[in-house]
Amino acid sequence: MKPTITIEYCPKCGWMLRAAYMAQELLTTFSEDVYGVLIQPSEVNGRYNVRVNDEQVFDRKREGRFPEIKELKQLVRDKVSPEKSLGHSEKK
Repeated sequence: MKPTITIEYCPKCGWMLRAAYMAQELLTTFSEDVYGVLIQPSEVNGRYNVRVNDEQVFDRKREGRFPEIKELKQLVRDKVSPEKSLGHSEKK
């Protein structure tokens, strides 16, 4: 079974559009590698994290910032399809 990416965001903070944008970017890049992207409103204020299945790949509180989309694609790629090239957004 292909992995599911979950973007958990704080609706009270107004982060739904950010989550939707990141979901769109991840689906565009990994459409053949993942089952789907779930955008999940959090019950915890201030939460914004990204998981691949049950493994957290990014936590806004731990990092003290939001992920850059290039960075997020690399983190997800390392979990779902390590051999996949990300082209121009690849780490240098």
